[in-house]
Amino acid sequence: MALRVIGLVVPSGANAFKAVNVAQKAGVHTSSVRSLRYGWLAYALGERTTPRLKQNSKIITLDGNLSSGKGALAQKLADRLGMLYMPEPDTFYLDKMTGEKEPLPVDFNGMCSLEKFYTDPKAADGNSYRLQMWMYTMRLLQYADALEHLLTTGQGVILERSPFSDLVFLEAMFKEGYIRKECVQHYNEIKGISICEFLPPHLVIYVDLPAEDVQKKLKQSGKSYLQNVPLTYLKSIEDSYKKSFLPKISETSEVLAYNATQAQDVERVAEDIDYLKFEKGPWLEQDDVTYHHMRMLVEDKQRVATLTHIPKFLPEITIGAHDYDEKYYAFKSVCREMFKKKKKSDDDDTLANNLNKIKIIVLFIRIP
Repeated sequence: MALRVIGLVVPSGANAFKAVNVAQKAGVHTSSVRSLRYGWLAYALGERTTPRLKQNSKIITLDGNLSSGKGALAQKLADRLGMLYMPEPDTFYLDKMTGEKEPLPVDFNGMCSLEKFYTDPKAADGNSYRLQMWMYTMRLLQYADALEHLLTTGQGVILERSPFSDLVFLEAMFKEGYIRKECVQHYNEIKGISICEFLPPHLVIYVDLPAEDVQKKLKQSGKSYLQNVPLTYLKSIEDSYKKSFLPKISETSEVLAYNATQAQDVERVAEDIDYLKFEKGPWLEQDDVTYHHMRMLVEDKQRVATLTHIPKFLPEITIGAHDYDEKYYAFKSVCREMFKKKKKSDDDDTLANNLNKIKIIVLFIRIP
């Protein structure tokens, strides 16, 4: 018997996001800390989504290769359009959402390392695919946060990448021999049962920067683990964007593409967005009933995370029963100490709210 485990510390409350997003216009409403949480009763009593949706009530994603300038454009565009900017999640996304002063150990954050991937992408312990699968889960949770914010407040959201574009890294990893064919099959199965539950972005903006220029920028970044990223890997990401992701997403979402120079002209990009009619995609078919069901899904982060789990053995993401017990109780111990520290510094009312902000989800699958 083997057990596969992912420990998720799922955030709640608007204040959790403020620490990591200085450009936001409103907080993200993520779960039970709100005294009047949206649910079936709220809908029965007349709560509706469509009246708060305006012209810029959109989900916009910025996509492109590493260091292509999409982050700078996303932040400026959010300020220009009065939308919420959500920076790209990393492996410690959940810790940032819960407002941790220091990130929890990697054992509680996917048991993977981005630095290790770039320095040893073919590591025998399966780090590359664990990283890929963990990042897909983080993108899915962030996308759920974005949808929840949009449907709850009516304010549009701009993100860097999304679970829809996450496949470009998977394809590049496989092409470079970093992961096995079985990993690709597992990923496609997971994505097939999870991404279908979410509405795609209204608009995808692609920033096109040649792989050679990307590599030069990475060498100038000052981060040692990015100094030797293979050019073939960067070209594989670029090819996957242009041959796989963009043709597919254009069937349901509007697409705008710019080179790195054009992407610096925020006014031009904003003007191009104004000219779009947004006349395609499943968003046109939505009404208050479907929005209600979507809100019920995206506010339940445990339900969202469960979508990324299937009973399938894969050495890269499977641990034994003894390792599972060790990590599980270690995680509980960390949370217990965290609560003690909060108790010393907070009054009783604040402590109660802080305890509600953190929901521990231990999802495990029993494998014969």
